[in-house]
Amino acid sequence: MNTSLPTLVDIRNPAFTQVLQHKIDYKTKPLGSLGRIESVALQVGEILGSESPVLVDPQMVVFAGDHGLTARGISAFPSDVSWQMVENFLAGGAAVSVLARQNKISLTVVDCGVNHDFLAGLPAGAQRDGLLVRKVANGTADASKQAAMTAEQCQQALRNGQDIVKGLPGNALLLGEMGIGNTSAASMLLARLAGLDIEVCTGAGTGLDAPAVQRKTAVLREVLALHADATAPLDALAALGGFEIATMVGAVLQAAHERRVVVVDGFIATSAVLVAHALQPLVLQRCVFAHRSGERGHEFMLQHLGVQALLDLGLRLGEGSGAALAWPLLMSGCAILREMASFEAAGVSEKTETATSTV
Repeated sequence: MNTSLPTLVDIRNPAFTQVLQHKIDYKTKPLGSLGRIESVALQVGEILGSESPVLVDPQMVVFAGDHGLTARGISAFPSDVSWQMVENFLAGGAAVSVLARQNKISLTVVDCGVNHDFLAGLPAGAQRDGLLVRKVANGTADASKQAAMTAEQCQQALRNGQDIVKGLPGNALLLGEMGIGNTSAASMLLARLAGLDIEVCTGAGTGLDAPAVQRKTAVLREVLALHADATAPLDALAALGGFEIATMVGAVLQAAHERRVVVVDGFIATSAVLVAHALQPLVLQRCVFAHRSGERGHEFMLQHLGVQALLDLGLRLGEGSGAALAWPLLMSGCAILREMASFEAAGVSEKTETATSTV
């Protein structure tokens, strides 16, 4: 599949990293005593290229789409929940809406391919606050019968994601998603791109019981066999993925190209990063993984990417809720780097070397 994707450069500068690490190490604290907050501060400083990083105008983008594979009974909820939840986001009633307000994060919902007209009844050209309509189609095809999307549709979704990020202010992108059936797409992308058996990649999604998970796994195994030749990242994305995941891939690549901090939510958001990483491995330099989801396959995704999540709270809601919960930790890391005094500036004595005693 041919498409124009942003190229990434290596942002790691050993000399600059050493400067940042020295600044962190000589704050008024025992060495390493702020744990993961120190590594977050270092990473954000590297991404933004600043010894005193400031995160400004954070943007939570919730990518929404429907999945034709839901016709095979792979979800505990009907597909209509996708558009109903988008309305809930726009009304401010969803978990991510509450958390975004709490943390002063701007929230935008993107209709990437929901089987619903959110502008019905409005005058031609009218828009709704907080909503971007970038619909490729009214949901993907049933991947158990044909590719979820055509190559052209996949390319359009990737371009949409890039264009969305180009139009956003700020220097941080937080990833969210909504789409009944999208844990199935994420599970299949994990199995295909990480070379794992689909059984270890498949979980309960929106709340399936054990027999239903077994039936879901059998359907996903059938789909993977049908598309056995779709092994290249974009071919796998088109055959198995969703419009919201494909749009998210384009957004991640564009945000990484622009050296924005990318805050990755849970299982579905990480599946988009999984594809983006297969295309541009340097994307991981710009990604902070918010939490380890309770969804079964997420731990395997994180292991495959060689990354560690900040939080482990048993979350499996999606929407970007975990990214919003982790956001204050990034803010704290930056504040520590900017504002915490050094031993020298504070006039505090540093640790002394313990004298070696002899008997």
